[in-house]
Amino acid sequence: MSILKEFKEFAVKGNVIDLAVGVVIGGAFGSIVKSLVDDVIMPPIGLLVGNVDFANLFLVLKEGVKQAGPYASVAAAKQAGAVTMNIGLFINSLVSFTIVAFAIFMLVKAINRLKREAPAEAPAAPATKECRYCLSSVPLKATRCPCCTSQLD
Repeated sequence: MSILKEFKEFAVKGNVIDLAVGVVIGGAFGSIVKSLVDDVIMPPIGLLVGNVDFANLFLVLKEGVKQAGPYASVAAAKQAGAVTMNIGLFINSLVSFTIVAFAIFMLVKAINRLKREAPAEAPAAPATKECRYCLSSVPLKATRCPCCTSQLD
């Protein structure tokens, strides 16, 4: 019974809920970045490099059992049962990772800047002073030291 109670306390804590929201938003952000890379960034790069579609840039390691090559796309090669090394998909994933990593870096950098710029609390004014004769701690409003009974200024 105590395990269920501990799990309930764990699941209801704010950190777990924040983490869950972060994972959901991160997944959505990942799909946006994937679309950005696949649909916006890589097509112009493919045109610059000689009309190459990076999504279909692959090497055939072993011909397919159902149909011999050449294959027009990765999907056609997979359907034929060929073993392929999908270099273009790896490049797309690498670009996606770089964009996500840079976005996270910028977010963390902005959060750290906000933390540094937040006004620090002013240190509390001291409530005591030091007796110049016996060096004991004395309340600020005291006129005599309770330890050595010296007159204080």
